[in-house]
Amino acid sequence: MTRGPTRLDVAVSYAVPRTGVPAAASFRRWVAAALEGRILEADLALRIVGTDEGCALNRHYRGKDYATNVLSFPAERPPGLPKAAKFPLLGDLVLCAPVVAKEAREQHKALNHHYAHLTVHGCLHLLGWDHEDDADAQAMEQLEREVLLELGIADPYS
Repeated sequence: MTRGPTRLDVAVSYAVPRTGVPAAASFRRWVAAALEGRILEADLALRIVGTDEGCALNRHYRGKDYATNVLSFPAERPPGLPKAAKFPLLGDLVLCAPVVAKEAREQHKALNHHYAHLTVHGCLHLLGWDHEDDADAQAMEQLEREVLLELGIADPYS
């Protein structure tokens, strides 16, 4: 079992019916596993949305007119805050429930496992990981595999 950061505050909100969507406790456990050993304190918000909101956010922030599975919005340090100053605000994650469910069906994955993977993936983005090139993608995917294995979830890329 993963311990997670020393202090973790995850606010989970649901903009869709909760049927078939994991409980807030599951999201908190997955976030803690993703952040374990990588950060000491973290505050983040996680919102589960429908297709319309997911599409609107993706269009507004990324210029892409479709709903995507997960969006990560890293918090920006306030101007003038010294680098040494504590700043536990990590950012926001948005998961689009209909997209996650569709992908899980198409990829023959357990729905909770797919939610766990995307939550871990999004948290790593909040920490600065990306997959813009092959080397970065391979490193990020390996880290995701390791975190998910600790959670008892099989390799999502196999």
